[in-house]
Amino acid sequence: MARLLADRPTDTLTIGDMARQLGHSHGAVRNAALTLVQRGEADQGGTVQPRFGANARTATAAQTAVISPPGTHAPRAQAARARTTIAAAATPRQTGPIRRAGGQMYHPRELADLPDVEALNRLRDADVPVLLYGPPGTGKTSLVEAAFPDLLTVAGDGDTTVGDLIGEYTQADSGGYVFQYGPLVTAMTEGRALLIDDATLISPKVLAALYPAMDGRRQIQVKAHKGETIKAEPGFYVVAGHNPGVHGAILTDALSSRFSVQIQIGTDYDLALALKIDARVVRVARHLARQVELGELGWAPQLRELLSYQKTEAVLGTNAALANLVGIAPEEDRQAVVDAVKKTVGVTKAAPLTLGKQLSASALRQRPVSTGSSHPGRSR
Repeated sequence: MARLLADRPTDTLTIGDMARQLGHSHGAVRNAALTLVQRGEADQGGTVQPRFGANARTATAAQTAVISPPGTHAPRAQAARARTTIAAAATPRQTGPIRRAGGQMYHPRELADLPDVEALNRLRDADVPVLLYGPPGTGKTSLVEAAFPDLLTVAGDGDTTVGDLIGEYTQADSGGYVFQYGPLVTAMTEGRALLIDDATLISPKVLAALYPAMDGRRQIQVKAHKGETIKAEPGFYVVAGHNPGVHGAILTDALSSRFSVQIQIGTDYDLALALKIDARVVRVARHLARQVELGELGWAPQLRELLSYQKTEAVLGTNAALANLVGIAPEEDRQAVVDAVKKTVGVTKAAPLTLGKQLSASALRQRPVSTGSSHPGRSR
């Protein structure tokens, strides 16, 4: 890897570029590139599609192979070895927080005795498609973004078309029409990961355009563009997200059968406590989640709602944050949320956040500004 970069000192290369030139798997190339960057022996730029280039230390790194001490890396799955010329390639364990492309931090969780990001990378190297399912706000998209820095995403809904996946003609500045490739074609030709988010909201007829790229053919035909055949480069990988409780979400047999591994994602309430979210509100969420498991409720606050609570509390205070938590609950489950908040937090009133009467100009001048939590014993 270092030798490739050193031989092209003025170029910056994507993971797909390097994988094609080296003939190694996408995962092996990615790990090697990130290791060079961590050691200061290469430079990285970009977030959506990282690019790597040589620096003053790259040529020296290319002269001698550096072997990590035993135990610092875990061997890849046996199936991945068929796709790489490096026997027993190594994947560093990601146990600490990982910065996603948007700057947010992701905290890895355990999956099959591995950090979840490492497990997903092993599955990617073995060409095993993954379906993540669970309530909205549990971190499905965050996990995929943390695992795959080269990710492209399709946000699925009932209006998603084949053109949204493969591409379509758009009008150019000159007035003519040009074919603009979609994210599926881009991911295939660049050997990148593709997330089909909320896949079960997309029409099965539209999703069928994806299937030839995922099976043994690993290619699609772009009928709208001269019947062009697009072949998947090494590293191309599909992962999908499914929210079972969302209205209109249908997991068809055709879709389910394409994903050999299906992973349930729930909220880690211990993580919520570690992030210093009000412990009383976390208890409320745990209590409601148990009722959901028993089939008594359809909704409970997930990590997304708890983080939103924390931000709202910091700006508007505890009472407003509690009111907002009640207000975002589905109407059919709202009374249960109200009861849980009253019992656990100890407030006498819990109602959705609502505008009150109009304030006079004098009242506005005298009104104090909220600085966050109002209950005692909380340090911020």
